[in-house]
Amino acid sequence: MTTDLSGRTAVVTGAASGIGAACARALAAVGAEVVVADVDADGAAAVAAEVGGRAWTVDLSDLDALAEVTLDADVLVNNAGIQTVSPLTDFEPARFRLIVDLMLNAPFLLTRAVLPGMYERGFGRVVNLSSVHGLRASPYKSAYVSAKHGLEGLSKVTALEGGGHGVTSNCVNPGYVRTPLVEKQIADQARTHGIPEDQVVEKIMLTESAVKRLVEADDVADLVTWLCGASAGMVNGASYTMDGGWTAR
Repeated sequence: MTTDLSGRTAVVTGAASGIGAACARALAAVGAEVVVADVDADGAAAVAAEVGGRAWTVDLSDLDALAEVTLDADVLVNNAGIQTVSPLTDFEPARFRLIVDLMLNAPFLLTRAVLPGMYERGFGRVVNLSSVHGLRASPYKSAYVSAKHGLEGLSKVTALEGGGHGVTSNCVNPGYVRTPLVEKQIADQARTHGIPEDQVVEKIMLTESAVKRLVEADDVADLVTWLCGASAGMVNGASYTMDGGWTAR
């Protein structure tokens, strides 16, 4: 069945680039009106113009402001994220809090804001961009792994509470995706592990994957789009890995 989101509104966070932008394009292609949410005002405006959607400039780390937001949408894609690679003993507490705020507390507040309208209409799709690190840990990523593990739990609770109202909630769990976020990690990984930058992808990022390549953002967006459609109505509380076999170990 082809996904058709005509007449539906989708909010995608972190949609000015990377996976978020790919999701915005894919959802718009199947008829959704897409709200491109990002702290990068120019980037959000550019993607919104490209897909015929609306830009929403928002700082998702401002939790007090976010708690007052009223959100009316049929689809919510919690995608925004950042990364820091550092040993626990050196990890800045403020940076840890920021990552958890952006990648766990903000999705909670957005989900909380969007559910009443979804319940009223009897339809809703919440898709949480988790990670293989929502299911497995890696050293030097304490904040990211903690936030993604928490997001998995939030997604499952949303699935249980929303299921009777026609609302599903699922996680998508890619390995390393070819995005600006991953590209920025290469220098950090090289420094932390003490290896040259040109060895990071093979020796660190793909060492656990049976398929030796990065995930493409468009592939992630295809799965997200399917999860938002009618044929995925019984897919609820699930975590879909796209990790080349990493979690098969």
